[in-house]
Amino acid sequence: MNSDSEAQHPVCVVVGVGPGNGEAFARRFALEGYAVALLARRPARIEALAAELPLARAYPCDAADAASVETVFAKIEAEQGPVDTLIYNAGSGVWGDVESVSAEAFEAAWRINTFGLFVAARQVIPAMTARGRGSIIVVGATASLRGVAGTAAFAQAKAAQRALAQSLARHLWPKGVHVSLIIIDGVVGGPQTRASFPDRSEDFFVRPEAVADIALSLTRHDRSAWSFEVEARPFGEKW
Repeated sequence: MNSDSEAQHPVCVVVGVGPGNGEAFARRFALEGYAVALLARRPARIEALAAELPLARAYPCDAADAASVETVFAKIEAEQGPVDTLIYNAGSGVWGDVESVSAEAFEAAWRINTFGLFVAARQVIPAMTARGRGSIIVVGATASLRGVAGTAAFAQAKAAQRALAQSLARHLWPKGVHVSLIIIDGVVGGPQTRASFPDRSEDFFVRPEAVADIALSLTRHDRSAWSFEVEARPFGEKW
């Protein structure tokens, strides 16, 4: 059962909590007074983060597995309450062209990026539409708009995810639920990416904290001026 203190706070679920955007979303929404549910496959990271944040709970979950998602969301509602904001940040960075990517990796990319969103959204839609409010925020990528040779698996998964987000938005906006998509156009700054680009300045990276600010702002849009697609790229990025 959710505690009295949790019951007084809106609930934000972050699916896909890693050291970049996922952690930044959790910290930003916790700072704003949300009870935050942290979902990821590896429990150690989310348990450590939950210990740092007020009213945060860790829920180990495989976003590509429908049964895992359904079980976890039932626990979240029982322990923290109905979900006000769902942030779908789970993703799979499988790289390679159509000849080098395995069939298993190709399917796995779709399952984590698109199928997982489908299942997670279905868990929160009934309560959100019943209340006539709520936010579903999907974290996408520029690969959803153009597939280059080395993104055969990633691009198809992100393109399908974007199309699903559009379908969700057209279905749910009239019911009072704001669905939006943040398209990341750049390299998100994190420990691994900074190690991979040691010669790059901070201006090269997308700051996770800045993406989290965008996500929070999307939950505050006036209903007369909702946005669906928001791009996030460093000022020096070529586009």
